[in-house]
Amino acid sequence: MASTTLELPGAQLPEAPKADSHSHVGWRPRVNPWVVAMTVTLATFMEVLDSSIANVALPHIAGGLGATQDEATWVLTAYLVANAVILPAGAYMTSFIGRKKFYMICVVLFGVSSALCGLAPSLPLLVFFRILQGIGGGGLAPSEQAILADTFPPEKRGQAFAMYGLAVVVAPAIGPTLGGYITDNFDWRWIFFLNVPICLLSLFLTSRIVEDPPWVHDQVKQSQKGGIKLDVLGFGLLGLTFGSLEFILDKGQEDDWFSSPVITFFFVAMIVAFVFMIWWELRQLRTGHRPIVNLTLFKRANFSIGFILMFVLGFSLYGTTVLIPQFVQTLLGYTAQLAGMVLSPAGLMMMAMMPVVGFLSSKVDPRKLMGYGFFMLTTSLIVMHTMDLQISYGRLVFLRVFQASGLAFLFIPINMIAYIGVKRSESNDVSGLTNLARNIGGSCGTAFVATMLTRRTAAHETNMVRNLTTGNFAFVDQVKHLKEMFGGGHGGGNPFIGTGSHTAQAYIYNQMHRQASMLAYLDIIQYLAIFCACMLPLIFFIPKPPKNASSSAGH
Repeated sequence: MASTTLELPGAQLPEAPKADSHSHVGWRPRVNPWVVAMTVTLATFMEVLDSSIANVALPHIAGGLGATQDEATWVLTAYLVANAVILPAGAYMTSFIGRKKFYMICVVLFGVSSALCGLAPSLPLLVFFRILQGIGGGGLAPSEQAILADTFPPEKRGQAFAMYGLAVVVAPAIGPTLGGYITDNFDWRWIFFLNVPICLLSLFLTSRIVEDPPWVHDQVKQSQKGGIKLDVLGFGLLGLTFGSLEFILDKGQEDDWFSSPVITFFFVAMIVAFVFMIWWELRQLRTGHRPIVNLTLFKRANFSIGFILMFVLGFSLYGTTVLIPQFVQTLLGYTAQLAGMVLSPAGLMMMAMMPVVGFLSSKVDPRKLMGYGFFMLTTSLIVMHTMDLQISYGRLVFLRVFQASGLAFLFIPINMIAYIGVKRSESNDVSGLTNLARNIGGSCGTAFVATMLTRRTAAHETNMVRNLTTGNFAFVDQVKHLKEMFGGGHGGGNPFIGTGSHTAQAYIYNQMHRQASMLAYLDIIQYLAIFCACMLPLIFFIPKPPKNASSSAGH
């Protein structure tokens, strides 16, 4: 891998980072770091799982609460919007109350709101409780990743991120399967009740095991002395920007995008709020105040490129996680549980590969691991482009496992690259923004799949229907043959008249629709392959990581 560097104005080179005034280089947690890692990973798995486990239960939720299917989708949208708003603000909140306390508050909020979701008597209350749940969940992920970054030295950080990565990539894969099983065999409310004992266990372990490092205590003392003031305007702009974005991505296809005045309004609001937020955050920096979003991180080439790559990882992971179950259920007739079983072996593959990648990350240049990961991901999508309507279950499992083998080589190296040259006091900022990139990427990937599937299916149907005319002898013969097969009359020699003719034409149209949908799925896979392939050149612009990094070199 070439050692080309990308020079940005004011960028801090990773080879010679400047330590902040309260670096406390020699600090180490009192408890074994792996115990800390297992403690925070427990809550990570629970939070990420909850972002996908409710998907398959929507029809049951709608029926149980007397709502329509469209109204029930707010159960998902509310969670994603609240999650996106809190993710980048988590680091800011820890400056006031400390990371451990903020983390425990988020666990309590997540657990209590989960119980309330399970007890909700109406859809509006369920949506409100899901907003609270999203706020709690959004604060967990950045704190967890920052805890790992501070607990482990740089040379072992890859292995720690491997454990964290297991939760992030495996939970979305098994979420629909677990949700389908609980819904079919118990009640949809148990999807939310399941979180309560996990939250209690996580809260107990966190109180006993996790501790704030000295530089976090220093930030809290500074804020208590009046050195950091709550930025209400910045928080409002942040919420309006990412809340509007999530709403647009989730409801865009359903409301035909900019044909809807509501979508157009939120799009304009998002753009205005985003521009104003950037101006305001830069002004906060110039005046010496603590910004909610630390934009100075984007001066570093490794973080900026890592942010883009994490977005693409989320786009590909969540996009294909939606694509494959939808394909097998709508075109191949799989049940929800069997569709989930197509994804489950891929989760096992990532569980097996993550420790391997974690070990390699301390021995091999992470840029090479990322290059291999994107190459394998692109190759797997190219092979997936060979799918057809006769594909077997075993072939589908193989294709998904093949894809997972590439995804496993991306999460850990991208996170490691993002932390190079970062001060220890900025760990929460890095984790908040990288998690935001993955989540927004996942929302964009899901919206992309839904939009392209509808539009490409319509485009292929338009092309195909041109051939369904009386001037096409093959079409006429097919209608005649099917009409006889369905027991229809001759209709005076005209295959389009008489009993059975409508059934024959409906059968042909259904087959045409399946073929058009199949071609649309292949188009989406082709676009994803091109998108992932375009990421390979970016890796060459990442500055070469320092060799034999010391404990502080990662900061």
